[in-house]
Amino acid sequence: MALHLIKLCVGADSIEDLREWVSERSLTAIAAGLEPHTTHTTRMAPKRMDELLDGGSLYWVIKGQVQARQRLIDIRTFTDGEGISRCHLVLGPEVVETALQPRRAFQGWRYLPADDVPRDLLSLGEGVGEMPPDLRRELSELGLL
Repeated sequence: MALHLIKLCVGADSIEDLREWVSERSLTAIAAGLEPHTTHTTRMAPKRMDELLDGGSLYWVIKGQVQARQRLIDIRTFTDGEGISRCHLVLGPEVVETALQPRRAFQGWRYLPADDVPRDLLSLGEGVGEMPPDLRRELSELGLL
């Protein structure tokens, strides 16, 4: 069973912000002749890499709610110019919207077991993806989505 990560999406006010950032990074990579992956740099490297790379995703918390995920493609450890160990989380180019799931603020990333992940938005039923985000949020808070 896949293991996932969860992290605050600092600097993004919406999924559209996240998608714009991913798109810009992907286009830059393509222009440089690279694959359209994006990376997220973190200080701590996950110890359970094999489980994460077996179908895991990075779930993004935006404005206090899990709202999206990106597939984890690779995890690369490195040492930066100041001699500090760091880690690149290599993420797929697609940002997949999920059902909203409230989360309190936390630092860094956390493991997210498969049993605790929110479902992908498109798996919730026909028309749910077309609902305005505010309506989806309200229905989620009422436990109806």
